Amino acid sequence: MTNEPSQAQAPSWDVVVIGGGPAGSTVATLLADAGHRVQLLEKARHPRFHIGESLLPANLRLFERLGVADAVRAIGMYKGAAEFVSPQHGNRLERFRFADAWDKSIPYAYQVRRSELDEILLRNAARHGVDVVEGCHVRDVEFLEADDGAIVSAAHDDGRAYRGRARFVVDASGRDTLLANRLGTKRRDTKHNSSALYAHFRGAQRHGGEDEGNISIYWFERGWFWFIPLADGATSVGAVVWPHYLKQRQRGASIEAFFLETIALCPPLAERLASAELATSVEATGNYSYTGEITHGRNFVLLGDAFAFIDPVFSSGVMLAMQSGFIGAQAVDVCLRDPARAQAALAKFDRDVRHGPKTFSWFIYRMTSPAMRSLFMKPRNVFRVREAVLSLLAGDIFGDTPIWLSLRLFKVIYYLSAALDARNSLRAWKARRRMLRQADEPRTAAG
Repeated sequence: MTNEPSQAQAPSWDVVVIGGGPAGSTVATLLADAGHRVQLLEKARHPRFHIGESLLPANLRLFERLGVADAVRAIGMYKGAAEFVSPQHGNRLERFRFADAWDKSIPYAYQVRRSELDEILLRNAARHGVDVVEGCHVRDVEFLEADDGAIVSAAHDDGRAYRGRARFVVDASGRDTLLANRLGTKRRDTKHNSSALYAHFRGAQRHGGEDEGNISIYWFERGWFWFIPLADGATSVGAVVWPHYLKQRQRGASIEAFFLETIALCPPLAERLASAELATSVEATGNYSYTGEITHGRNFVLLGDAFAFIDPVFSSGVMLAMQSGFIGAQAVDVCLRDPARAQAALAKFDRDVRHGPKTFSWFIYRMTSPAMRSLFMKPRNVFRVREAVLSLLAGDIFGDTPIWLSLRLFKVIYYLSAALDARNSLRAWKARRRMLRQADEPRTAAG
């Protein structure tokens, strides 16, 4: 048995944050600035590799508020637009410039190495007074009924045990989804189940001038690809596919060979990678999209990917994680300072933190449909719907920009377009239902 300190000996904090990604570092920084004693426990040691390198213009204001804008600018690749390429439209490229969005004040974003960005945010938290403990993997949280506190149990990477006491716990553990797994509230997204293959390349063909750093999205018959240029010359490339597609890999074939075969299914992407070489190993992940039934409890909240992970076609991950950190910090601060207002604060937190994934998901569920592809490849600005969709692509969904009526009109246009092309729409709907059923087959077979 390990010699663990007793509950009375455990160090005590106002807030223990689990996870040092964008959500955890953001909420920890803000709560420390508000005068709370905050400890952040991160299982890895930064810098560490992470996928999700494409940011949105909405991120820039959050970086400003955290005081890291200059540091992020120094590592970033200018990203002025998002591009979509559809084989159903002759592999034509349609470019959406952020400068054309409803709010013209932030016409760009960045592509970044996540190892660098996440370290910037974590070190910033430490500078703001957060007790950052790296190499400390949280294993369990015991919520105490008597005084509303919690005991956090963890293990250091050198084998030492850790126990800490907190008045409030923030789960920002990312795809580990610590509390959602513990509470049994994590659910696979039944409307959009997907898997991913990804790696970094050297020598990929880039656009010239201000378009060099644009993210490119390529539809293909098995899903879609991302192409993300980074400032150091590397390019992140990934395929998001239906889970059953991964089962088609021949027994004994390497995941690297399978990834290259998948790229070959998309000629315009393959052309940009014709002279490129893999710079990293190929990674694969399943159960890509999920959500949690709950966002909070009496003395805990779930942020970012610890609550939900949606398909990354709109590069929304880092923005939603950081935004949830701002939303969560406000709620936790109220809970600690004014317990009489805690219930109302947590109810508002629940509404606000669900808003982002819900807003993006409507588009994500329909992104591979014939009607949606046609609307993206032939955009029009009737009733300012193009500007509103561009604002969505920019992540401008939490402020006062009046995009919502135009987005509702876009949805009406989408449904009308789908009805006018009912034959193809029905065929695509049936194919989607079939692939979702196939994704369930292993679980059914396993009982």
